[in-house]
Amino acid sequence: MAQLTQSEQKRLVGTYAVNELVKEGLIFDGAKVGLGTGSTALPAVERLAHFIINGQLKDIKVVTTSFQTTIACENLGISVYSMNSKEIQGQLDIAIDGADEISPEKNLIKGGGAALLLEKIVAYNAKRFIVVADESKIVDSLGTKFPLPVEVIPEARFAVIRRLEELGAHCTLREAVKKCGPVITDNGNIILDILWDNPVKPEILEDTIKSITGVVEVGFFTKNKPQVFVAHGDGSVTKIE
Repeated sequence: MAQLTQSEQKRLVGTYAVNELVKEGLIFDGAKVGLGTGSTALPAVERLAHFIINGQLKDIKVVTTSFQTTIACENLGISVYSMNSKEIQGQLDIAIDGADEISPEKNLIKGGGAALLLEKIVAYNAKRFIVVADESKIVDSLGTKFPLPVEVIPEARFAVIRRLEELGAHCTLREAVKKCGPVITDNGNIILDILWDNPVKPEILEDTIKSITGVVEVGFFTKNKPQVFVAHGDGSVTKIE
């Protein structure tokens, strides 16, 4: 039997997860749903739209984590709200997103798409946090292979790099593609991608890095443990509770 490609795994897991969440009643009529960013989250967005368009889900209130996801929702006919909307009031019933790395403790690295600030606001204010991923995202430890994104106010770039290097990190300013200069986030900031030579403790470093003056957000997600759906090359999907 042919193995599924990574792209096929992403589509499988996004669709499967939404089907399961609807079947289990975790996405329900009137639910406030956070929708993530990236190539794994978008199939979940499309599947949710299917239930809404067919009338199987009604009065769903969606909050998105990026311009990319907002545009996708607009194209699919899904109304989008702000976390500050009176209908949302800063809290969601469920949030669905992808991840760049997932550790055995279900700590995450997120922010490969430079949307980590809104992703964390959504994830940390959801009663249930769901992560969808292909099998390549499951790792033994975080911080040594996939770069940890840190969103930084531009004027603080050198000061923040100095502090991160004191923590043993190697820092790289993320450069844009098809544009001269750095990546600029939806919030007008820059991204530093950082790596360590040896595994680190994300639960500690999330707070340590966030406390550095000039840091807006860090891509370690450790405080709202998700339920994880993982697609595999053989076409199966496993759930990590």
